[in-house]
Amino acid sequence: MVYTLRQFAEMFHTTGHTIRYYTDIGLLPCERDAGNRRVFNEESVNWMQGILCLKGCGASIEGIKEYADLCRLPESEDTLRARYRIILQQREQAYRKVEEAKATAAYMDDKVRHYEAILSGRIPDDTNPEHWNADARPERHA
Repeated sequence: MVYTLRQFAEMFHTTGHTIRYYTDIGLLPCERDAGNRRVFNEESVNWMQGILCLKGCGASIEGIKEYADLCRLPESEDTLRARYRIILQQREQAYRKVEEAKATAAYMDDKVRHYEAILSGRIPDDTNPEHWNADARPERHA
């Protein structure tokens, strides 16, 4: 199957500008049609899924490009090990993000319970930062 730039961008919930940027820097392969417009195939879909996965882990564009460049080199144990190191680093970043998300969700659960207590009249409203002072400031959670 072949996709236009617009179809491809919509498929990945991004913009045409982003897709053009990725193709311009050689990160995302594409072909050109008779009118010299970018068109994308299933290989492009595979690459974009990989790009988004690495990006979701927090990889920089430069880091993703390094990984992609390694993938395009002739297969060898050295390139395989280099790609493996990058994937290990990104996995570590992904797990860090999971832990941060869990901590944020737990904090928000506490806030929901606190608001429910206020709304039910069990405690006074102490949620407006305008009324806080050094003694009544909530503890910072990071």
